[in-house]
Amino acid sequence: MSFEGKVVLVTGASRGIGRAVALEFARRGADIAFNYLRNHRAASATQADIEALGVRCLKLRAHLGDAEKIRDLFARVEQEFGRLDILVNNAATGVQRTASELEEKHWDWTMGVNAKAPWLCSVEAARLMRDGGHIVNLTSEGSRRVLPYYFSVGTSKAALEAITRYLAIELAAKNISVNAVSGGYIETGALDHFPTKEQMLEAGRDTPVGRMVTVEDIAGVVAFLCTPGANMIRGQVILVDGGVTLKAE
Repeated sequence: MSFEGKVVLVTGASRGIGRAVALEFARRGADIAFNYLRNHRAASATQADIEALGVRCLKLRAHLGDAEKIRDLFARVEQEFGRLDILVNNAATGVQRTASELEEKHWDWTMGVNAKAPWLCSVEAARLMRDGGHIVNLTSEGSRRVLPYYFSVGTSKAALEAITRYLAIELAAKNISVNAVSGGYIETGALDHFPTKEQMLEAGRDTPVGRMVTVEDIAGVVAFLCTPGANMIRGQVILVDGGVTLKAE
């Protein structure tokens, strides 16, 4: 399906899954806005690749742990495009420590970006979705399964999935659908921070399909949830893991 004439905001889209999602919508004709935090070079490269597809792209530096920065981000989107049709809450962070090793500041940092920010971004987005729209949150199986060194991220993603369900009900009256996509192990730079990276990659390759889930697999499902064919899918977490979690062992 074409998204020509639509405006899509993808948080944290300079690299990884966010970049793939932004490019997927851009290839289908949508104008793109995205934020980044530190890596200006990667963000500029993503912007160039999006604009090479013949669509507009607004790149903004914004720390989503700061509510004022979130408001400024959406004000810039409104100024540039006048509206918003799709929000993809992709930006995420975390500290890879066990619960007993985690410090309070790590908890606050992770929850602020992974749970509070999607809530605030969704409220701001709904204000700009005057003709309805779609919100898709990126979560992970660590919300339900206990993964090593994933305490802060896993609990924040569980909160994000609850946010998804609550917003799906609250925003339905505004013709805004809200869903989440949960990916299996995907080889992105995010795995570099885990001491169990190699074990995670090995588990990710052991799918019934015979290959790992890719960022493009996730991007395709995110785009589908923003089409008319997915209109009656509300408040759901769509799992894209190649069937890994179906196996008993």
